[in-house]
Amino acid sequence: MQRIQAQVDPDKVKLKEIEANMVRCPDQAAALKMIRLIESMRKAGNTVGGIVEGIARGVPAGWGEPVFDRLEADLAKAMLSLPASKGFDVGSGFGGILLTGLEHNDPFRAKGGKGYTTSNRSGGIQGGISNGQTVFFRVAFKPVATVMQEQDTVDIELHNTKIKARGRHDPCVLPRAVPMVEAMTALVLMDHALRHKAQCG
Repeated sequence: MQRIQAQVDPDKVKLKEIEANMVRCPDQAAALKMIRLIESMRKAGNTVGGIVEGIARGVPAGWGEPVFDRLEADLAKAMLSLPASKGFDVGSGFGGILLTGLEHNDPFRAKGGKGYTTSNRSGGIQGGISNGQTVFFRVAFKPVATVMQEQDTVDIELHNTKIKARGRHDPCVLPRAVPMVEAMTALVLMDHALRHKAQCG
């Protein structure tokens, strides 16, 4: 199957770019390829999955806990509770295993009385706590299970049989998943903002 990857800068992408097309992809060239792929899957009675990247800018440093209520753990729990979600990573995620510690570390600098990192491979979260940089993560969504082709199954009496779905079913959940990822992110961040206020005043 075709692999399509959007090129998106988490620090610069704008909401109107995301909402500019039906697949909610800010990379317009990639969006056209995605639309064509989804349409071809629909015509074939098949489905396709993909990844939604969540971005939260302006999250202050200090939200989260170092152990049980880590910010990334709460984001992961929220995202993995969404229907069809199957994977979560933050910052460099699984790609970080290809780097050494020296390459992966986000060097800290100070300017104008504020600390910042010169890179953001941690995805804005270090040690379970936000560091003031852009928080970004990815959520993998599986292909929809309901396909319009005959498949093997068993009936209630455990006899081997076939099933073929009918009705209207999405060939890809990603366009509908984007607002769910946005809402879950907002809920998790608000929860951490209130916790931080309660603990730190």
